Amino acid sequence: MSTIAHPSPSNNPQSSLSFPRETFAKLSPHPYLLAHLTPSPSKRANSRSTAQFRTPHINNGSLTHAEGSAVVRVGDTTVVCGIRGEILLASDVPNYRVTTGAVGSGLEEQGAEEEAKDLDLLVPNIELSTGCSPQFLPGQAPGTLAQSLSTRVYSLLHSSRIIDNEELRIWYEPPDLSALGSNREDESMEDSEDSEEEDKPKREIKAFWTLYIDILFISLDGNPFDAAWASVLSALRDVRLPHAYWDPDREMVLCSDSISKSKKLTLRGCPVASSAVVFRAKEKRVSKGEEKYWVLVDPDTFEEGLCDECVTVVVDCTGGVVKVLGIEKVGGTVVGREEIRRIVRIAEERWKEVSSLIEA
Repeated sequence: MSTIAHPSPSNNPQSSLSFPRETFAKLSPHPYLLAHLTPSPSKRANSRSTAQFRTPHINNGSLTHAEGSAVVRVGDTTVVCGIRGEILLASDVPNYRVTTGAVGSGLEEQGAEEEAKDLDLLVPNIELSTGCSPQFLPGQAPGTLAQSLSTRVYSLLHSSRIIDNEELRIWYEPPDLSALGSNREDESMEDSEDSEEEDKPKREIKAFWTLYIDILFISLDGNPFDAAWASVLSALRDVRLPHAYWDPDREMVLCSDSISKSKKLTLRGCPVASSAVVFRAKEKRVSKGEEKYWVLVDPDTFEEGLCDECVTVVVDCTGGVVKVLGIEKVGGTVVGREEIRRIVRIAEERWKEVSSLIEA
C-alpha cells in the first residue's frame, strides 16, 4: 500500500508583502499624510511639525552682470533673482508732464506714490519652464502659476511701497547763473528782485530707472511665492545703480563708470511673506465643527496637492512694530479669525529668521 508524502511545514515565517514609504504616498496620499498627523504631537511626512518652516539659505551677489541678484533656497525649492536697470527717458513717456521745481521746494514729491506703478518702473517676471519639477518642462509657454506669481509679486511691490520712487528718478539741475550779474547797480537790483525769484534755476526730471526683476526657479518643491518674494527682497537690497546724469550738450543721459559714485536702493522696511495650507482629516467637506484639520506652514509639493485652502500673510516688524501688509486667502472655509491670528503670530517668528539673513 502506497503512502503519500506531504511536505513538512517550514519553520521560516511567510514573507509579507511590503512597499517602501514612497509607494504608499503615491497610492494613498491622503491616508498617508493623515497617519503622520493623527498621533500627538503631530508630525508631517517630511518630519517637520505643523508650525515648522524649512531653513532658508540666502546668497547675494551671485550674478555679476546684474545690478543686483540673490539665490534663495528653502528646502528643495531654489530660486535665482536677477535685477537689471534700464533708463527710460521722460520724453519717451506718452502724455508725461515734466515735473519741475525749485531746488528744495518739495514739488518733486507730488504724485510720487503712484509714479512707479503708472510708468511701470518695476517689471517682475517669473520663469518656471526650466525643468524645476515634472510639471514644468523646458520650452513650455508660461502657465497659470507663473502668471499668477508674477501678478502677486507685482502687486506686493507696489502695495508695500518698499521702494522710494525718488531713488528711480534722474534729475537735471541747471547751473545757477545769477552770480554773473552781481555787478549790477543797486537800483536795478531792487527793481528786478521779484523777477530774479522767478528766474531761479529749477531742476527737472529727465529720465527714470526701470528695474526688470527676473525670477528663475531652478527647483520647485512647494511654496513658490514665499521663496520668490524672499529672492526679490534680497536682490533689491543688493542693487547698486550707477550714477546717471543728464548731459545738456549731448542731450542724453550718461552713466558714470565710477563705483564710488554708484548708490544702493533705499528700501522701506523688510516685508516677509509666510504661507500655510489647511489639511482636512476627511477628503469630503463637512461642517467646520465636525471636522478635524491641521494648519501646515511652508508646505511642500506633496502637501499642496492634498490641500485646497491656502493663506499667505505678509508682515513687517521693522522697528519693533508689527505691520500686517497683506492677507491673502484662497479656497476652503476652515480658516477663521483665530486661525488667522495664529498664522500672523507664526509669521512674526518667521520674519525674524528671514530678515536676519536678508539684512546680513
